[in-house]
Amino acid sequence: MGDIRRRGAVVLGVTGLVAPLALAFTAAPAQAASCTTQAGPYQKQVEKFLGRPVDGKQSAADCKATQAFQTKHGITPNIGYAGSVTWGVMDLMNKQKAVGSNPNKDGKCPVNKGRIACVNLTLQLSWIQDGKKLVYGPVPVRTGRDGYETRTGLKKIYWRDIDHVSNIYNVPMPYSQFFDGGQAFHSVSLSMWNPPGSHGCVNMTTTTAKKYWSLLKNGDDVFVYGRKPGT
Repeated sequence: MGDIRRRGAVVLGVTGLVAPLALAFTAAPAQAASCTTQAGPYQKQVEKFLGRPVDGKQSAADCKATQAFQTKHGITPNIGYAGSVTWGVMDLMNKQKAVGSNPNKDGKCPVNKGRIACVNLTLQLSWIQDGKKLVYGPVPVRTGRDGYETRTGLKKIYWRDIDHVSNIYNVPMPYSQFFDGGQAFHSVSLSMWNPPGSHGCVNMTTTTAKKYWSLLKNGDDVFVYGRKPGT
């Protein structure tokens, strides 16, 4: 999320999953941490997700696998503990995968608007549809954290800036497509499952953001609904 800023001017008012969920999105490497010997409250669930023997007991191999997952997705502390945050990310991944190629099964994203970008906050998924036809996605996204929630409702893309930089957070926001004040689709270099979330924007991988850039234009509709877990 960031301000709407042109060079020299200010603008006021400020695809099933196309890749396996195991795809390694880039995340900032976490500082090396010791591995815990303590079993967590979600030990069995985490073991099952990681393909480990499900016995509810923490082994060195269990810890190493859990720690690698935590490091990959920016979960801290990354000590291999099977806690609520780690399991919450895994559970969300399972739910995203279960959606398959029918993300609008519940019919909540309008099918009478022509081309529209849909954002399901509850499942942290987005896709583009044209009427009832799925055009691209669904793909995992990273939306606003608690206190910076991505606002729900029907909106329109009103400004696009391929090389946008936020002067609020002083961070690049490539392939920005703004649809509600300072909230936009744009790419980030974090994992899509990196907690706790964005400052309101809909974060995407570079591949997804480029595709959205090519498929959408000013005036296209955006519909955001649901509620991000933890907000």
